[in-house]
Amino acid sequence: MPASLVALGADDPDAVIAALRRMLDGTGPALALGGGPATGGDSVPDGTGVVVTTSGSTGVPKSVVLSRAALDASATATAARIGEGAWMLALPSGYIAGLQVALRSLRAGFDPVPLTGHFTPEAFRDATARLPAGAPRYTSFVPAQLRTLLDDPDPATTAALGSYAAVLVGGQALPKPLRERAADAGIRIVRTYGSTETCGGCVYDGVPLDGVGVRIEDGEVQLTGPMLADGYLGDARRTADVFPTGADGTRWYRTGDAGSFENGVLAITGRLDNVIVSGGVNVSLDRVERAVREVPGFAGAVVVGVPDDRWGEASVVVVARADADGGAADLQRVRDAVAAAAGAPARPRELVVVDRLPQLTSGKPDRRAIRETALIRATQFHAS
Repeated sequence: MPASLVALGADDPDAVIAALRRMLDGTGPALALGGGPATGGDSVPDGTGVVVTTSGSTGVPKSVVLSRAALDASATATAARIGEGAWMLALPSGYIAGLQVALRSLRAGFDPVPLTGHFTPEAFRDATARLPAGAPRYTSFVPAQLRTLLDDPDPATTAALGSYAAVLVGGQALPKPLRERAADAGIRIVRTYGSTETCGGCVYDGVPLDGVGVRIEDGEVQLTGPMLADGYLGDARRTADVFPTGADGTRWYRTGDAGSFENGVLAITGRLDNVIVSGGVNVSLDRVERAVREVPGFAGAVVVGVPDDRWGEASVVVVARADADGGAADLQRVRDAVAAAAGAPARPRELVVVDRLPQLTSGKPDRRAIRETALIRATQFHAS
């Protein structure tokens, strides 16, 4: 039997939380978040909890159908791993990471506390102070948010961070220097890996949550478990391709990520499709970016591929002006770091310094916009 679907905007966390509460107790309809084809008036299979439409960093829209059972399985597995309590909501509620923050808090019997206005140390401290006294505190960030707080010289910010039982960090790789700074400050960081198709993070610090299975097929990380999405709304072909069923009846999710799974620990090495061919050599831009982010001052840098007359393709590092001046010394530092980590052919061609790195509303870098900036600079580079 089809269920009704009601669309909500992502910029009103109070409305999303109220609708989520009604959806969970069975008195309200399934929710459509993120815009796209899932709008009011559409219907979805019975048992659907949320349809999240997202384009990620690639710009290809997809409406992911998540059942109530999958959402509950995800929240239950998280509580089993890190505990439960009151959650502060610092991520957009229209995306899976923010939605799960609200869900985990509601399941534990606490109203989620949204951070209001722009994400600043002051807003973070205010939201932290509004969490209920005596309850374990949790929150979830993207790396840029964690960095903003660690950069704040006010000791009250560090103290507030230290009051959390755990701070989940996901959405993109967490640079090692940032992770070490958090550890030195006594902050319990939990690195999460997952996607909308897995109801958010399902692998914590490399270890799958209870009920989650991992396999590597042709170098691709694939996941299974009770928190898998039902598929994509109105797209049976994509659903069949991304969620194959094995001979034993097990459904798997093809992540599109490259990685390894050894001794029960998952390591992600990059996107299978984020590879350029430079001088006849396959170069993983994700691997280059990880190496660049290990260089002091480049924790927030983004690496993109651009055409190159000599090598076919080349990588370019795009970084905010506050972190680097883009001079020859900076370029040499990152080239040396990349050569040591990935070989000489992977060395970036140039640095592009911008006032501010464009971001998606989810908090992730807007890689399409960043690449457009790099392409403009590449044209200037060749003309000079």
